[in-house]
Amino acid sequence: MVTCFQQLAQALNYGPAVLATVVGTRGSVPREVGARLVVDVSGQAFNTIGGGAGEAKVLLQAREVLKTGAKQFVEIDLSGALQRQTQGVCGGHMRVWLERWQGEAAKGLVQQILQRLQAGQSVTLVTPFEQNGTPYLVEDAVQTDAAIAFVETLQPPPTLLIVGAGHVGVQLAKVAHQVGFQIVVQDDRPDWANADYYPQASQILVEGVEAAIPSLAHHQNLYAALVTRGYTYDLEALLGLLKRPIPCRYIGMIGSEKRVRQVYGAIAQIGISKEKLAAVYGPIGLDIGALTPEEIAVSIGAELIMVQRGGTGRSLSERLRQSLLAD
Repeated sequence: MVTCFQQLAQALNYGPAVLATVVGTRGSVPREVGARLVVDVSGQAFNTIGGGAGEAKVLLQAREVLKTGAKQFVEIDLSGALQRQTQGVCGGHMRVWLERWQGEAAKGLVQQILQRLQAGQSVTLVTPFEQNGTPYLVEDAVQTDAAIAFVETLQPPPTLLIVGAGHVGVQLAKVAHQVGFQIVVQDDRPDWANADYYPQASQILVEGVEAAIPSLAHHQNLYAALVTRGYTYDLEALLGLLKRPIPCRYIGMIGSEKRVRQVYGAIAQIGISKEKLAAVYGPIGLDIGALTPEEIAVSIGAELIMVQRGGTGRSLSERLRQSLLAD
């Protein structure tokens, strides 16, 4: 979401731009409600709402909206029905709203959205479906007729706090940034915790973890990967993260089962409940046989996506392979 509005902000520096937003779906479709793409003044598109002929239809109409300013819906038929002109065979239907953004008011609104999201805060955007209406922000989600306006609470990007700036941390920052995480790195060693090793990081906290964690207290979508250089660092980080007023979406801790159990034992003696400890992913990552820092980073990245998207971590081919063997 941040990337899309960053693209919109950049596009507005050169003239008007069209924001295409998926405002309704039914059946099987390639993207979810709220997916967006930006078309700049030159007609170039950024981001995607699913690709293929359906997106091509949206881009064609978006370039027309750039010229006329007339807002409109675009219906994308993915049913594959022979009697209708369809834009795909996923089986469903998408409704996309096209609106031209331009001028200082639009730039200001985009900056407000970005400031809130980059600070780890959600923000609610209301987009009226009328020619004279303009998008605006509200502090709390509101009940609005879906035929009149599209209301969406934009969530901040998932922020990954990498505790420990060693070899695994370097590779994990690359993988996590590539799949959409905002990166924050903490380590008290400036020789490791620096922009040369972590060009992807939006923040580098060169201080002890006890002082660093409070600076992220208001992040609503925080994930944490403990890839430290030792047991005592794990213990300090885990204690601070488990006491956050806003619970982390994910805490993973690298190391052998023995090391993880030692940390759990020490934390339990302090009085942290077993329920909270059971929510920690330790040892971190999915079991793919990873050995190198690069492979371990992929394993952790896959687990981050699994938690974020609600996946199972199973092989996608497992069910089909089992059915083939049963036949």
